[in-house]
Amino acid sequence: MFGPIVVVLIFLAVVTLLGVIGTVVVVVRDGRGALPREASDRPWMAGNLPSVPYSVWRF
Repeated sequence: MFGPIVVVLIFLAVVTLLGVIGTVVVVVRDGRGALPREASDRPWMAGNLPSVPYSVWRF
């Protein structure tokens, strides 16, 4: 009577385990969330228009 329920639970456990393992592999390959380096070139200006939005521009 509990046969189909056990099969579904085992299937869900396997899928969850594969998801956790996949997540760990992706995080390790990505460098544990390391952000890309900032560009070393200076921002350009064209008149009053900066190369970056005013909200992130540091005076």
